[in-house]
Amino acid sequence: MLPCADMEILRRARLPRWMYFDIYHAIIDVMSIEEPGRDGGTSPCVIAMLLLPGFNSMAAHAFVDPFRAANYLRGATIYQWPFLSLNGGDVTASNGLTISGTQAFSECDTELDFVVLNASWTPERFREKGLQNRLRRLARSGVVMCGIDTGAFVLAYAGLLQGYRAATHYEHIAAFRELFPDSPMDESLFVFDRDRLTCCGGAAATDMALEIIRLQQGLEMANAAGRYIFHERLRPGSEGQLPTTREPVGYSAPARLREAIILMERNLEQPLRIGDLVSRLGLSQRQLERLFREHTGVSPIRYYVDVRLDRARGLVTQTELPIVDIAAACGFGSSVQFTRTYKRRFGLPPSKDRIEGRVPFQFRSFPSHAGV
Repeated sequence: MLPCADMEILRRARLPRWMYFDIYHAIIDVMSIEEPGRDGGTSPCVIAMLLLPGFNSMAAHAFVDPFRAANYLRGATIYQWPFLSLNGGDVTASNGLTISGTQAFSECDTELDFVVLNASWTPERFREKGLQNRLRRLARSGVVMCGIDTGAFVLAYAGLLQGYRAATHYEHIAAFRELFPDSPMDESLFVFDRDRLTCCGGAAATDMALEIIRLQQGLEMANAAGRYIFHERLRPGSEGQLPTTREPVGYSAPARLREAIILMERNLEQPLRIGDLVSRLGLSQRQLERLFREHTGVSPIRYYVDVRLDRARGLVTQTELPIVDIAAACGFGSSVQFTRTYKRRFGLPPSKDRIEGRVPFQFRSFPSHAGV
């Protein structure tokens, strides 16, 4: 346990209990000590993985494996990760992978340190009062609440992210901002805000797990776990989901074109005029037109409209916002104009897409044309 004087320092700093171990090392400079358990001994840190139907399979594996590596490297069980689901038994991911033998969340009586909600498509399905009440009770008892991919939506629906910063997959950021304006959201890989941890999903779940290990077990263990699973580097949570300096397989478009697309994506509700766009870029309108025609096959105006429509489709299929509000949020002057343009692009009106589109579909929100 921490000396009384040091515990008082931590209380005054209002730091979450789960971070105490890292600061303990800083105070007494003893890196070999085991993590203090709830009973004063060395109880393992229990991280419950709540897999919601259609969960993100890649993120689930990416999050768990660093803790497996930490156990192996320490030669002791310092982490446990029971798999839970809403009803117990089998639960299927969005890619069709099924996890068998999970325990029902409502029947789990293990004392938990973390609850990690892993969700993907249609997080609005998970607003049952029983689930929300249990999450709130656990949060009040000091359990750290985590969300992976759209798990942040489930936490926010339960009222557990009000006043907290959060992260979710970039395709869902616009919808989250519209639904939960009291929870600041940006394109971070992951966000640690006191006792709420959220992550955009995918491989970034490994970065979040390694950061937990770093805070609780020290930098040496986090590095060792990262090396063991061949994770090239521990990316900070503040690193953007869509970095502007590189692409996974290299850029195929000039820097000025990418700059133009970024300006479009950041000005959707009140679209910029093409004249304002070229002025900010230091280009002529003819140069901008040539760039877009050569690399996207469409004009800048058409591309801009498509970016706004892609955002609109995300809001249509991922939220229950009125169509007229979505039209305004995406820079369309009227719902009639919006509906006509939407149908021309996607082949059906937004009201129908709201029903048929609430299943996984393939389209790219930012940017709207592949290859840019």
